[in-house]
Amino acid sequence: MASMRQNGTLSGHVKQNGSTSRSRSSPWKPEWDDCLPVPKLDFLKAGCIVFIAAVLCFINSYNGAFVFDDSEAILSNNDLKPSTPLNDLFIHDFWGKKLDSKTSHKSYRPLTVLTFRWNYALAGGTYPTGFHVVNILLHGVVSVLMLIVFSLLYNGYRIDRDTGSYIFTSTKASLISALLFAVHPIHTESVAGIVGRADLLCALLFILSFVTYVKACSKDLDNSSSSEDCIYRPSSFSVPLIIISMLLCGLSVLCKEQGITVIGICSAFDIIIICRINILELLHLKKSEKHEENGSVVNSDKNNQVVPQSWVKSLVFRHILLVLAGVLILATRLRIMGSTTPTFQIFDNPHSFVNGTIFRVLNYNYLYAINGWLLVNPWWLCFDWSMGCIPVIDTLSDPRILAAGAFWVVLLLLLYVAVKGEITNYHRSLTMGLALLIVPFLPATNVLFRVGFVIAERVLYLSTAGFCIIVVLGCHRLSCNPKYVQGIKYALVALVVLFITRSVQRSAEWTEEMALFKAGAKVCPLNAKVHYNIAKLNGDQGNTDVAIEEYRHAIWLNPEYDQAMNNLANILKDTGDLTEAESLLLKAVSLREEFAAAWMNLGIVQASLKKNQAAEKSYFNALKHRRNYPDCLYNLGNMYLDAGLHEPALKAWKNATIQKPNHLNAWSNIIILLDNLNRHKDAEAAAREALKYLPNQPQIYFNLGNLVGKMDRYQESEQYFLKAVQLNKKDPKIFANLGVLYHRWGKHEAAEKAYKLLYNLIQSHRVQ
Repeated sequence: MASMRQNGTLSGHVKQNGSTSRSRSSPWKPEWDDCLPVPKLDFLKAGCIVFIAAVLCFINSYNGAFVFDDSEAILSNNDLKPSTPLNDLFIHDFWGKKLDSKTSHKSYRPLTVLTFRWNYALAGGTYPTGFHVVNILLHGVVSVLMLIVFSLLYNGYRIDRDTGSYIFTSTKASLISALLFAVHPIHTESVAGIVGRADLLCALLFILSFVTYVKACSKDLDNSSSSEDCIYRPSSFSVPLIIISMLLCGLSVLCKEQGITVIGICSAFDIIIICRINILELLHLKKSEKHEENGSVVNSDKNNQVVPQSWVKSLVFRHILLVLAGVLILATRLRIMGSTTPTFQIFDNPHSFVNGTIFRVLNYNYLYAINGWLLVNPWWLCFDWSMGCIPVIDTLSDPRILAAGAFWVVLLLLLYVAVKGEITNYHRSLTMGLALLIVPFLPATNVLFRVGFVIAERVLYLSTAGFCIIVVLGCHRLSCNPKYVQGIKYALVALVVLFITRSVQRSAEWTEEMALFKAGAKVCPLNAKVHYNIAKLNGDQGNTDVAIEEYRHAIWLNPEYDQAMNNLANILKDTGDLTEAESLLLKAVSLREEFAAAWMNLGIVQASLKKNQAAEKSYFNALKHRRNYPDCLYNLGNMYLDAGLHEPALKAWKNATIQKPNHLNAWSNIIILLDNLNRHKDAEAAAREALKYLPNQPQIYFNLGNLVGKMDRYQESEQYFLKAVQLNKKDPKIFANLGVLYHRWGKHEAAEKAYKLLYNLIQSHRVQ
């Protein structure tokens, strides 16, 4: 019997007795949301609108630069390069560090890094445009897939009896929900920030896993002859599809850890929507509306139709498979991490270090309230919420406790509405909305384990779907009263316009770091990390005074900010303020003994102050905490050189080249010192060794030219100098020494030509 479609929804199947039957008992009648003041569209048109809206909101980020975490995940990550073995992706964390490293955050997302690697290969390097375009398109695809999810959550699932394929109905409610999801400004970090691809890929596979699970539960759907009002509970399911669903869940986890929560959503959907179990009745907290008769469950509301108990066994078996899959995924994940959790410092997540269970709970709940507020009012967004952005609650008189209380009042009211009275399909959809809001957020609650952030807008990407369901169901409830319809219509239009405006504005801020950091300073003026990033960016741009001021402000906000102390000390060292630089570095290493970079910089400063014994100790401490540290060995060699200790200097530089064979400065110093010690053969051997690793480095050819020139091997020296000129035509010292060579060689015309080139080069530099 053919199925019929009407106005984008599924009509009933006509039975021989004249009554109607649907392929699936729908939680709503097809017209349940007709009161919502939006047009009814078929699925294709609705999907196009959602995709276009999702792309247009964030398209202005396509030409953005690499900002904030992108630098470490993309620019500094060797796992993107073709020279790195592909297997390394599966033993490194998201940032390219070994998972067993002490500094690893244990964020294991090899599939996300693999897509970065594809971007790198297609573009031939780290060009940000391609990375951004992929993110924008992924968000568009996820938003369209969310239209399917909302259709399932609002309308259950339907399968055409004739074709055996899904029938997705584009209801007004699912269209509004998907549109709100597509344009929500909270997604800006996930879309405009390239590292947010982890959330996008995770969501993509999350949805595919969920939809596959739903389909697995519809194996015997086409054999159902239940009437329109009958509760349909599947007594069998497709094991292969369940396995595929859980494999997709595992792949989602390989994109981001949050993907594991799809198991919770599948479970909730199975219990609440598919089997329509009333949890309160199950827990005997509410009087059951059903009774047992002859060993079968009977629906006493309608026609007392008997539903076999086999559905219970089927439900239990499905959940056993869900639990086993979850345990297997978590156990594998823990084993990959080396059976250890990441170690975070207090400034990463100070609220989790608060003393006392009561205050820790209060702080956590306040953070939940802030996350909820960001969904409601996404005008208050920041790229980083750590280091004083949200001060900890350490007294019971803190008025922010009221915000945490208000959050729970709202949440409990929603839960009360979802379970009060007779459980209708409205209540079930609201319950699923709450599940989709809460379950994907569970890994970020600090309850299961400590996380490395205070608030991260990216973790709300999936939870936004639950928020959208709650908003739309609220609009539906109000729209049922005709006098509110017009107001709801204007409110929805205003909300979508506001979200689009904010998303476009926020995307523009994510295109370059200075705008992003300054916007963060407006939202979180007490955030020391925001000022640190502003200082670092100004320092890189040569704005030394601004950098010093911002570093001092960051340290004032967080007196234990060792990284800011280290960076400020480096600037002060370069400006000649060695005493304050030493003081800052001593404090930095006292705060974090394993801070290798600070130990090395302390050694440099102490060496400049002629405190060679203290400097040597500092260098050794740096090497103790970071064994592979060629720059530290190089600076240690410089200190030995200044102290006249030539052999220790040569040994230190040689060790630097062993750890880093292309360390140019170490090779140059080895060649020059050996030359000065009249160990010309050793110097020449070192230079030729350096050329194996630095074949296109003019400095090595220059040093080698000087070396053989002193040994009167003029022709050979000329060749090296000319090679250096070929590689660098703007270095005056090359032309100067080439002129000297020709002068000693007796080629006066060639010497004159070299000196003229030198003169012209100097003049051009003066003009510039």
